[in-house]
This record gives sequence, structure tokens and C-alpha cells, in this order.
Amino acid sequence: MISTNNVSLSYGKRTLFDEVTIKFLPGNCYGLIGANGAGKSTFLKILSGEIDPNTGTVDIPANARLAVLKQNHFVYDEFPVLQTVIMGHKRLFDIMQEKDAIYAKADFTEADGERAAELEGEFADLEGWNAEYEAAELLSGLGISEDLHYALMKDLSGSEKVRVLLAQALFGNPDILLLDEPTNHLDAESIMWLENFLDNFQNTVIVVSHDRHFLDAVCTHVADIDFGKIKMFAGNYSFWYQSSQLALKQRADANKKTEDKRKELEEFIRRFSANASKSKQATSRAKLLEKLTVEDIQPSSRKYPYIAFKPEREAGNQILNVENLSKSVDGQPLFTDISFMVDKGDKIAVIGRNDISASTFFKILFNEEQADSGEFKWGTTITASFFPKDNQEFFDTELNLVDWLRQYSTEKDESFIRGFLGRMLFSGEESLKKANVLSGGEKVRCMFSRMMLQSGNVLVFDEPTNHLDLESITALNNSLRDFDGTILFSSHDLQFVDTIANRIIELTPGGIIDKRMGYEEYLSDENIKELRKKMYATAKV
Repeated sequence: MISTNNVSLSYGKRTLFDEVTIKFLPGNCYGLIGANGAGKSTFLKILSGEIDPNTGTVDIPANARLAVLKQNHFVYDEFPVLQTVIMGHKRLFDIMQEKDAIYAKADFTEADGERAAELEGEFADLEGWNAEYEAAELLSGLGISEDLHYALMKDLSGSEKVRVLLAQALFGNPDILLLDEPTNHLDAESIMWLENFLDNFQNTVIVVSHDRHFLDAVCTHVADIDFGKIKMFAGNYSFWYQSSQLALKQRADANKKTEDKRKELEEFIRRFSANASKSKQATSRAKLLEKLTVEDIQPSSRKYPYIAFKPEREAGNQILNVENLSKSVDGQPLFTDISFMVDKGDKIAVIGRNDISASTFFKILFNEEQADSGEFKWGTTITASFFPKDNQEFFDTELNLVDWLRQYSTEKDESFIRGFLGRMLFSGEESLKKANVLSGGEKVRCMFSRMMLQSGNVLVFDEPTNHLDLESITALNNSLRDFDGTILFSSHDLQFVDTIANRIIELTPGGIIDKRMGYEEYLSDENIKELRKKMYATAKV
């Protein structure tokens, strides 16, 4: 267990936490949520002792071991990968180091023998003989191949380092596990492995993540940061979101009788309890929800941007034709001889093991890069609108947001532009901010505004959920799910992909895999798994 008692933290006039008292119990996984800037990562740092609150205390049992997902990717550069994982259990690692030093002595004394015996006893109690095996299992589960287990950390890529540090946090069955964005840089298979690991983890987990599928799969509770307080709710993220939206709707319905509202909420709890999750935790989660009273469900103060893409004209039947397209970077093939046609109404998730495959493909479609060979052709009725992963060039300007957005609008009236920005959560003075000082999430919302004003009938998105908070991701997800036109997109957000895509195209060095199905079905299909292995193995990637 880990708890706080009257924890407060302020920076100048800004209060992040105001006398927060909360308990996190063993056997539960808590999703810590809140708007951007609410203090999610800061609260984890308070719990870990990295930041001291202005007032209050953090209480952890004396014998409890706390593990944290490290964010510094370079601190272990001179250590082997397997050893870095074992270092996650400090006491065990210290014992191993001291044992090795004693046994390496040339003048081994009787006192050394007694100390070695003590260490061997504690080493056995901590199941040290299984340490390397457990560390190797964690690494393999997170996609670090065996040939890298004895490499130095400095020889790994940034993505691989993140995976090793995650394995380090998971190692040795810690009593309390603090994870800040653990799914960053993980592919879908590794995320599913982590979901399963946490499903079976018996101790306390507190996690911050923008991956809603992950939060739904692992969380038994949601801890919501709002107005400097943290409120605890039983259930996963989807339950919290849907119940808070229902409560908000009911609060606005002044004419509805209290008893009718109670019955509606109770029915919602009953349905969600039965059907909320495929996770192994579903049964225990359902029992938690059954204990809720209607008063436990409250509307959220969170604001969601209004995102709606409306084509200016309907697309014809000829959308996009790609023929024998190939592209290599630094001599390594990203994709080879890919050919396909996009049909009207397709919502295609473009995926690939190499993160730059989809990005490069999209840039080719918009003539920002040239293919090595092959060609593509857009239909004559198509107006394609593109969201690039890197948007910095759009914001290297001193223009304020009103003038910045006016560049992309046929309607130049300031009240129209301000109204548009207001729906995207830039109200009042926010709309006069300079474009070059925006945060990553604010830039993304501005790019969505630009796309909405372009009124394209084909939308292309390269990792649109990067930098967004859960509210903006949910708004974008709902908008693209309801969009009647054609979409091509890439994303690492499993729920985002699975709830939008009706077709999956995987770009591989050995060719293309093109399937009309949902993403989860694609990932779980055994025949496709074998095909993917062959496609990548053939190209020796």
C-alpha cells in the first residue's frame, strides 16, 4: 500500500495539489488521469520521493519495495542490458556485486566466508538464482531479442532503451509499481504483453498513460486529478468517461425526475459491469462496480474540443491508386513493390515495424519525398488534407492564433475565426497567443482546425494522437469514427486504430499485407502472424 496525507504542492500562484489524502491498495491498478498540466507526472514524482510536497506526507510500509519507470535513457549506458534490468531490484543487485567481490579475493579469509554465507542466504531468499532468467523473460516479452541481452545499453536505439528500462521497473515483483507512459515506443505486440503482465500482477500499480485501450485493459480504478484534488472511481477509463458524460447530461436535464435519473444510472452500471472488459480482471472489476451507489458517479469538469471534418464535396469512386511503389533509406528497404487501390469509404490504418515507413509513404503521397520506383495517382474529384507528424514548420511565425488560422480560412471575419478557435479550447486571451510558443498539444489542435477549414474529402493523418491529452484523443477518435469520407492514417494507439479502421495495410520490406478487418483481429490472426514473420524475414530485417 502507498498513501498520501494532506499533500499540497504549489508553484508560485499555481496550485497543483491541495491537501490530497488518498490510498492506493495492493491488488489494484490505478489509472492516474487529468488534463494536460494537471500534474500527473508530478504526482508520481511525489510518490516516489523525487519531489517533496510543500506540505503533507507520503506513507509507504517500511519493508515495501517501490519501483519506478526511469525516464533518463542514458544513465545506464555503460552497463550490459541484462544487468541493467537486474539493477531494478537494488538490494538483490548489491548482494550479487558484494558476493562477486568476495569470491574474487585472492586472500579469502574466514570472515569473508561467513559474510559470503550470509549473502548467499539472503540471495536465496530473494530468489536470486532466477534473476537472469526472469530478466531475460521480461526483455523478450518486450521485444528485446536475445542477441541484445549482453550488449551495452549505449549500443541500443532509443526505443530499445525505453523497453529495457520498463523491464527494469517490472523486475523482481516490486510491492509498488509507478509507470509514467509505459506504452511509449512499444509496438502493439509488446503492449499486449504488458497488459497481460499487469493483469496478473498482484501488487499495487499506479500508471499514467494516454493509451485508452491500455487503461481499459489493466485498470481496476481511475484516480482523477481535477481542481487540485484527486477523486477515486472504481472501474476502468471507459467506465469513468461514459459515466461522467451520462452524469453531465443528466445534470443538464432539469425536468427529469430524480428517481428516473437513479434508475438510468443503475442500469448503466449493471450493463457496464457485465460487458466492460475482456480482461482477466473483468470479474473483480464487475464486483467493484456493483458496490457503487449513484452518488459515486459525478460529472467531470473536463472540456473536450469540438472536432468535426465535413467535406466540401463528395468524392467520386476513384480515390487513390498505388502501383509498385518502393522506398529505401540508407540502403535499408522500408517497403517494396507495394500496389493497392483505395476504395470510397475506406478507413485504412497504415502500419509497419519501422516507425518511419508510414510517415515516408504519406510524404510521398503529398510530394514531400520521392519514391525510388513506382507511381501513385489521386482521383480527379479528390481534395486530400494531410496531418504530418512533424508540424514545426507551420508554427515558425510571430502571428497570433487568430491571424495564423485566418491564413487557411476563406471566411476572414475575426468573430468567425475566434469562434472556431473557441471550439478548439482557445478562448479569450488564449486566441491571441503567438503561434511559436504553443505546446505540442496546442499545435496539434491548431493543425486539426486547419484541416477542418480545408474541407477535404480524403483525410490523411500521421500519428495524430501524439502530444494529445485523453480528452482531445477521445474527441478526435469520435470524429473520425463518424466521418463519412475516406481516411488513411497511422497511430500507435490500439483503441484509436481498432475503432476507426476497416482495413489494415502493413508496409514491409518484403511487400504489402492488405486485409479488410479490424486491428485487434489483424493482430490476433495466426495466419497473419506467420505471414508477417515471412515478410520481414525474407528481407532480413
